[in-house]
Amino acid sequence: MTEANDDLKVFSGRGNPKLAQRICDHLQVSLGRVEVETFPDGELFVRLLDDVRGRDVFVIQPTCNPVNQNFMELLIFIDCLRRASARRITAVLPYFGYARQDRKDEGRTPISAKLVSNLIATAGADRVLALDLHAAQIQGFFDIPVDHLSAEPIFTQHFRNGGKAENVVFVSPDVGNVKRARFYAQRLGCDLAIIDKRRLDGSKAVVENIIGDVEGRDVIMIDDMIATGGTVCEAARICKQRGARRIRAAATHAVLAGQAYDRLEQAPIDEMAVTDSIPLSDEVGRRLPKLKQLSCAGLLGEAIARIHRNESVSSLFLKS
Repeated sequence: MTEANDDLKVFSGRGNPKLAQRICDHLQVSLGRVEVETFPDGELFVRLLDDVRGRDVFVIQPTCNPVNQNFMELLIFIDCLRRASARRITAVLPYFGYARQDRKDEGRTPISAKLVSNLIATAGADRVLALDLHAAQIQGFFDIPVDHLSAEPIFTQHFRNGGKAENVVFVSPDVGNVKRARFYAQRLGCDLAIIDKRRLDGSKAVVENIIGDVEGRDVIMIDDMIATGGTVCEAARICKQRGARRIRAAATHAVLAGQAYDRLEQAPIDEMAVTDSIPLSDEVGRRLPKLKQLSCAGLLGEAIARIHRNESVSSLFLKS
């Protein structure tokens, strides 16, 4: 640990300890020691084994599956740090669960993303560091500062390493991701196409049309997450039907719930790039050899270092 990092402490919940260790390796600091256990009745208990009094503390905990357990563990962790007199507590959320419940689509329903944001602040977090929130406006749900990172540098570098972009078209798998796909297309100097999708319900989507030309071209589809895989798989099929030559897809968060495995196995996708914001089981590698996991540890680690030094985080994304 360097002298500049003497008061920096990084802890990990049980949501993604391997990512937390990679972040610490990037920062060249030791991962904080902690005991987290589940009592026989299901209650969670957190005990810090390192002194945090007066320290700048970051706790890394994606609220992925099991969502409620990981979220409750985060809240208890934050409360534990606050009561142990940490100077500043930053909740690092590589993946923010409940992000899709960000508005009322019909009467008598909650806005759970706002509730979760309130609870994180109430527990004692001073700020939040998040990666690719499902909707950027979720930043406004928090009453504490939020640093919102994009995985764009990770995927842009990956696509550049994949060869020239002369015959590549970026495809937005639905209208809601047009801004994201356009940004990538402009960054790499490629064309843009848009899938016109009509959703039937939470797990089924019907694709009706594609705006743009994909015939004889290499397609790259961009999304923030793959949950059940319905959107990206339907988009891949229509691109293939319209004559796409090679289809690659990228998503920051590999949620992979419900029918995702079966759909991705059968979809005409040559490569599926995701980050390690959510841990993947060994089963994923066996069933989905086309899946390539890229690490977001360097990006999160650099953001943590800049927050700790009170430097700009947005400048991370100024380089092309």
